[in-house]
Amino acid sequence: MDLGLKGKNAIVTGATRGIGRAIADLLADEGVNVSVCARKADEVAATVSALEAKGVKAFGQVVDIADAAALQGFVRASAEALGGLDILVSNASALVQGARPEDWKAMFEIDILGAVNALDAARPHLEAAAGKTGDAAVVLISSISAAEAAAPSAYGAMKAAQIHFAKGVAREGAPKGLRCNVVSPGTVFFEGGVWGNVKAAMPAFFEQMLKRNPTGRMATPEEIAAATVFLCSPRSAFTTGINMVVDGGISQRANF
Repeated sequence: MDLGLKGKNAIVTGATRGIGRAIADLLADEGVNVSVCARKADEVAATVSALEAKGVKAFGQVVDIADAAALQGFVRASAEALGGLDILVSNASALVQGARPEDWKAMFEIDILGAVNALDAARPHLEAAAGKTGDAAVVLISSISAAEAAAPSAYGAMKAAQIHFAKGVAREGAPKGLRCNVVSPGTVFFEGGVWGNVKAAMPAFFEQMLKRNPTGRMATPEEIAAATVFLCSPRSAFTTGINMVVDGGISQRANF
């Protein structure tokens, strides 16, 4: 299936490893020019080089997502470097699981305000692109933790707030061809990631979590990327305001 993405321009935040990197790679494989940001200069440089090797334009900067001015400057610089902006993927997360005041602050600044500030800077470029082609897309990477609560959790609550925010953006943006959707992964395994570290440090708990999923395994970053890239594409042009759960069946709630 041709997703109709070739020649489009995208930003992916937190894109040098794991899910973000897989999204950036798959977008580039589809012919999309990609801009990435993260906090480590060497990883940003390596990612930009790898994306360019796929034959697309690539741009990258070191950015602290909690720094609103720096994040918005990166978005504007990306649009200039790539020649416009059709897609924004807000993937960066504080990944804090606790409920201390500092946990709430970190999740709010990165996961919520990071998405808000990136979109504020990207919106004029996205709306301009939609005006030309009829479609521009924003995708937020949330989590099934948004709807799974066993104890107070800044992570789950802020991930839930992303879904609410995205629905509002979708409703507001629809008349202008600006779509906004959410992808909510379940457990995702890659070396050096959350579950990669759990496997190394707590193998028994890791095996217990594998057994919780009916598939008997965890997702790969590439599987989350595939869902995300579809929602970024004109093939999903009538899909906006949804929360796409990609969890292998580990959650038990019905999604109406």
